[in-house]
Formats: sequence, C-alpha cells, structure tokens
Amino acid sequence: PQAVAKCRSAGIKVIMVTGDHPLTAKAIGRKVGIISPGVRTVDEIPGADPFTPLSDPSERPKGIVIHGAELAEMSDQKVDFILANYPEIIFARTSPTQKLRIVEGCQRAGLIVAVTGDGVNDAPALRKAHIGIAMGITGTEVAKQVADMILLDDNFASIVSAIEEGRLLFDNLKKTISYALTANIPE
Repeated sequence: PQAVAKCRSAGIKVIMVTGDHPLTAKAIGRKVGIISPGVRTVDEIPGADPFTPLSDPSERPKGIVIHGAELAEMSDQKVDFILANYPEIIFARTSPTQKLRIVEGCQRAGLIVAVTGDGVNDAPALRKAHIGIAMGITGTEVAKQVADMILLDDNFASIVSAIEEGRLLFDNLKKTISYALTANIPE
C-alpha cells in the first residue's frame, strides 16, 4: 500500500490490469491500495452507470472495476472516458489484446505508460508501453526479451524507488545546467 500511495503523491496513476476474476482483482486492489479504503466502486452502487454525466461530478465514484467482457464491448471513447474520469481503476479478466488496448488508451491521453508483466500474454503491452518492465524472478523469457527493463526482485516498491532516484537525478541535472549557464553568461 505504501508504494501505491507514494506513486499517487508523486502524480503517478496506478492501474491494475489482470487476468484474474473481478472479485479477486478487487480484493487484491484494495489490499495493495489501488482502490483506497472507503472508496466505493461503480459496481457497489445499485443502478450506477459509469458513463452517465452527473450534475455534480463529485458524486461520481472514484473507483471502477471493468470486466474484460465489458471492455470488449466498449468503444475507444468509453475507454478514454474511464481512464480520464476514474482515479482508481482495475481491469479484470483481460486478454492480451485488451491489455494492449488499455496501454494505447493511456497513450492517447498523453500519459507516459509503464507496464509490468511476467507472462507471454503481457508481451504485446510490454512492447507497446513507453517502458516495459518484466519480472526477473517469475517472468518468462518472452516477457524479459520484449521488456525495456527487468525487475530483479519482482517488487513494485523497487520501481517506486527507481522513480524517486530518477527524479532526484533529473532535478540535480537541471540545477547543474542552470548553474553552468548562469555562471558562463557574463563571460
């Protein structure tokens, strides 16, 4: 839960995409913090339609669990709507093609997309993402070959640590370049 919370506080949206049953996925999502404590998902509200515009957007549930069968029936516009309007999203019982479609939807929204995966079924999404991250311990050779990075310890928190280090390095580079430019202008 801490790793997902750190991601959120850093402006990173974590979306769970899995082949698991929706109830299993939702339980895991709640346990790791993808669905925050106290957040109601669309499926918990009787008669709720995830696409109906509300007069008060604050009334919209923050979480949504989408079954692969529902996703198969959705237009790209509806997928884009979900990605833009729900901060806490779980896609369950998804196929490799649907995982790829979700990555493409995030990219259409202008997001930088990182995908973690361990199986052959994750390979298309790993390849399409800006950053494909394969699991080093449980990952298949196919996933490792198409990925940009291999996570040696299979721990999501390691990704968060790498992002923190990368952002610190980027900030230091900006400061160094700024100093070099301002120091050399008088010359």
